[in-house]
Amino acid sequence: MGADDDEKHMQGHKYEFAHDNHDDWETQPPYTRPDEATEKRENFEKKVHGSCHCGRVQYWLNSDKPLASKYCHCIDCKKIHGAPFQWAAIFKKTDLSFENGVKNLRFYKTSSKKNEHVLPCKVGCAECGSWIMDEGRNMVLLFPTLLNLDTPQLRENFQPQCHIFYTQRVVDIPDGKDKWTKLDKDSELMKDVNGAAVLVFLEAQRPYSRSDKSSTCAGVEVRLESRVERLDTSEGG
Repeated sequence: MGADDDEKHMQGHKYEFAHDNHDDWETQPPYTRPDEATEKRENFEKKVHGSCHCGRVQYWLNSDKPLASKYCHCIDCKKIHGAPFQWAAIFKKTDLSFENGVKNLRFYKTSSKKNEHVLPCKVGCAECGSWIMDEGRNMVLLFPTLLNLDTPQLRENFQPQCHIFYTQRVVDIPDGKDKWTKLDKDSELMKDVNGAAVLVFLEAQRPYSRSDKSSTCAGVEVRLESRVERLDTSEGG
């Protein structure tokens, strides 16, 4: 993705990601310790623990369920994480608190390709290289693989609702979850049909004649569904 696409990727989660560069970032959530009260956060209950690979960075969540969870298949996420896709869970910044290792953090802005703390940016451990989160102005995209999800309920709470940028995938995942060509609810919807992902269009969006039942678009099979069927797919997973 280019710089513009990178910003849309962060902002597209619709949780107020924005450009910002706070000189006092160490005194603001999520970088304050759990026992430090701030104007934005008075009481903090330790519910879920996380850490980087080397253990120098330790942090807690005071919420055991994210606002949303999703798999991202965009090229940037795959390259930065060295993985077939990225799994991210969205939390308010006040839901996260670093207990140790703030001085060990490093920052990287994907659009400028520079190590700088200019929001939105990625945050990781400078020692072992583990990426911990993407930071925005009010929200963070936290990477659940670094969390201690040691109960069935926690694992259920963090289950992803959908895949995004699925047309950029390098592996097929026929898991029945909604699959979006770009950002969720802001691009074309795909769904699993006989083990293959196909696009789902509203009648007003279909790129072929009304007499057709299926077609192809950029090499991807397209099938027509009515508005009611499409909404059922979005709500039912």
